[in-house]
Amino acid sequence: MSKKIAVVGSNMVDLVTYMDRMPVLGETLEAPLFEMGCGGKGANQAFAAARLGADVMMVTKVGDDIFGDNTIFNLQKAGIDTKHVGVIKGKSSGVAPIFVDKSGENSILIVKGANADLLHQDVDDAAEDLKQCGLILMQMEVPVETVYHTIAFAAANGIETILNPAPAAADLDPERIRQVSFLVPNETELALLSDMPVSTDEETIAAARSLIAKGIRTVIVTLGGRGARLVTADTVINIAPVKVTPKDTTGAGDAFIGSFACFYAKHGNVVEALKSASLYAADSITKTGTQKSYATVQEFEEFCKNHS
Repeated sequence: MSKKIAVVGSNMVDLVTYMDRMPVLGETLEAPLFEMGCGGKGANQAFAAARLGADVMMVTKVGDDIFGDNTIFNLQKAGIDTKHVGVIKGKSSGVAPIFVDKSGENSILIVKGANADLLHQDVDDAAEDLKQCGLILMQMEVPVETVYHTIAFAAANGIETILNPAPAAADLDPERIRQVSFLVPNETELALLSDMPVSTDEETIAAARSLIAKGIRTVIVTLGGRGARLVTADTVINIAPVKVTPKDTTGAGDAFIGSFACFYAKHGNVVEALKSASLYAADSITKTGTQKSYATVQEFEEFCKNHS
């Protein structure tokens, strides 16, 4: 039976502008398209797992504004348990202005808003429900002390964890994250966390192993269009990329992590879960938007028929 998944993390409202190019300083350009949708790394990962049928709960905070109301409705519509989604009075919800160019590449700003008020007490308040979960996902769009507290809570209760260290911080304490089951950075985040170069495959492996030497069990490095790499103390396994024509890469990393959590919670096979997650993320970039690009079980099965 699949383990229940909890996400202790962020939510945002994505404000997406599609453009031909970024304006230079002082320049005004007309952009052809604007869309608004629900996002945030935590909510995205929860949404991806839920779309694939996982039993998901979320611990997060929203502002007392229309964005917050919409975020809660959106999570509930996806079947995500929102019992522990709190509302912070007098504060805005988190927002993420996103700029997508013609090639599908993106630049993103985030304003944490109410996400900054997700505190360790909120984890303690959700403790009894969290103890019913087999896997907890975290990201770095909430206070770092909340992340540390959640890792310690999960370790004390025998719950596996995934930490996506994004946005990365060079001062992330390796001692306080060493109990995570899976650390999932991209190359930029890996370079910052390890203070080592990652311009070649050998450098990437060495950087990942430097984190493993500090006590982290497993590092999964996401490589964008080059797939992913699983690194442990004695193993390196490359996960091949899935070739597609991208329309919008926004949220692809969250699609990968959220779907990996779902597949791993379902059968416990890390490598097979990563292969499936690579397919799921590839499917997401063939469509525009973030959460709306995440496939249902039926849509994903159809994609896999043509890309297996």
